[in-house]
Amino acid sequence: MFDIGFLELLICGVIALLVLGPERLPTAARAAGRWVGGARRMVSQFTSELDRQLKAEELRKELREAGDVGLDDVKKTVRGALDEARQYEHMIMSDKPAGKAATGKPAITDQSQPGDTSPGPGENGQAEPDTVQKPSDPSS
Repeated sequence: MFDIGFLELLICGVIALLVLGPERLPTAARAAGRWVGGARRMVSQFTSELDRQLKAEELRKELREAGDVGLDDVKKTVRGALDEARQYEHMIMSDKPAGKAATGKPAITDQSQPGDTSPGPGENGQAEPDTVQKPSDPSS
């Protein structure tokens, strides 16, 4: 960063030893080391935060671009599917007479309610019993 060589560092150390003396030089060196370390940490935190913000902005930009393209495709697909479903709905409604099947017999309708999820008779996979058992007489 400052391009300081070994000879410059040696001269600074000798001057510091002469000015501060051997008693205060270790404490001054520790304080200078803390200052330099704090400055380095601050610079590294700043650069990492700046990088993080730049990456976040790039990601937002990519998401906006991808989101705009994807929504148009989804809208077209959904509209096409709805139009096709409407065509089939008209075909089904015009072919089926109300209440009668194609054979002339009454159509079997589902008697369950729309929100009812309980199984109807025979829907649970078990056969329904034909006879009802009466409780046994306790006196016999």
